[in-house]
Amino acid sequence: MEKADGFGDELADFVRRVAELKAARSVSEGDLPTVLDAAIFELDHVADQLWPWYERLSSGGLPRTSSADRQEQHLLRAVFQRFPLPVALVDRETVVRRLNFAATSFTGVRSGYATGRPLTGLLAHADRAAFRSQAAAVARGEGDRSLSVHLQQHPSAPVQATLTAVHPTGEPHTTVLVVLRPGAPTPSTPVTAPPRPPDLAETTRQAALADLQDEMTTALLTAPRGDRGTVLRRAARVLHGTFADWVIVDTAAGRMSRTAVLAPSEEEAAVLAAQDPADCPLVTDTARTASPSLQVRPENPDAFGRDAEGAPVLVQANVTSLLCVPLAAEGAVRAVLTLFRCGPRAPFSMAEAKALDTMARHITLTIVRPHPREPAPAPDGSSG
Repeated sequence: MEKADGFGDELADFVRRVAELKAARSVSEGDLPTVLDAAIFELDHVADQLWPWYERLSSGGLPRTSSADRQEQHLLRAVFQRFPLPVALVDRETVVRRLNFAATSFTGVRSGYATGRPLTGLLAHADRAAFRSQAAAVARGEGDRSLSVHLQQHPSAPVQATLTAVHPTGEPHTTVLVVLRPGAPTPSTPVTAPPRPPDLAETTRQAALADLQDEMTTALLTAPRGDRGTVLRRAARVLHGTFADWVIVDTAAGRMSRTAVLAPSEEEAAVLAAQDPADCPLVTDTARTASPSLQVRPENPDAFGRDAEGAPVLVQANVTSLLCVPLAAEGAVRAVLTLFRCGPRAPFSMAEAKALDTMARHITLTIVRPHPREPAPAPDGSSG
């Protein structure tokens, strides 16, 4: 503690002297060499004294890691990566520090994507708060924990998560080791990971997108001119089913209104059709900024508001990815198009987001095209 206090005093003195040197910049030109020599002296003091002192304090006064210790660390990293069970290292906020190969296969998420993001983003909304609470308790030194959770991509398959505290060399804070296993297997049931979504070839995906865009073009070219509602509903029907589980269209002329809702069932569609778009932060932000949004495993459950019973729409629909795009022309957003994918379905990709952006531009051109007997709308959306 005395060494730390002494370092703090030295650092405070150094900061004070730097402030004096800054004030000395206004001296005459003849006195500048003296000021420069003093500044160089202070920099030497930092390099020769303060920095080595800081290194000794930060390492707890221990000598530098030997070659044997570095080899052991490399070996431990290799064991971690090749460990047959899915394992993740997270901090007390569940932010992923490392994910081994088995965990990437088990969750279907690449290590590079998961690192730096909360592990709770992979879990069902109902399990996230409990997992965060248990991880924080383990990090505080309150003992190992185990709980049953569900991956958002496979909500029907329980997963047993075991959490224990570890103290990696060089880490200033306690790290939580998370081991994931399929929940409650019977002796006769082999432990297997949930099935991953089919990995279709890139050419197949591109062909499917091309077919979708062709179908959209046909629907727009055959739609009645000047009938905005019909055009938007036709476009929604093209996107519903094969491309998205939910399609919601909100018109932004004056006060926003919900134009179309296509859902897995008519009952679900009726619930969301009664919702006020003004209560959906995602829709209002898109209408205000005219910027599209692609979200995989949305972190904010209230991003699309709540239903009549007060439940978050994204949680009720088990939304695993969404796309929200503006239909903008001549500097004004005419409508907002929102698409959901739910459950085990593969999330929207960047290529699909780009294809939807192209289709949105074509939809916009169609809805602003005037009826043959009507004048073209003014840039501000008025009919004058």
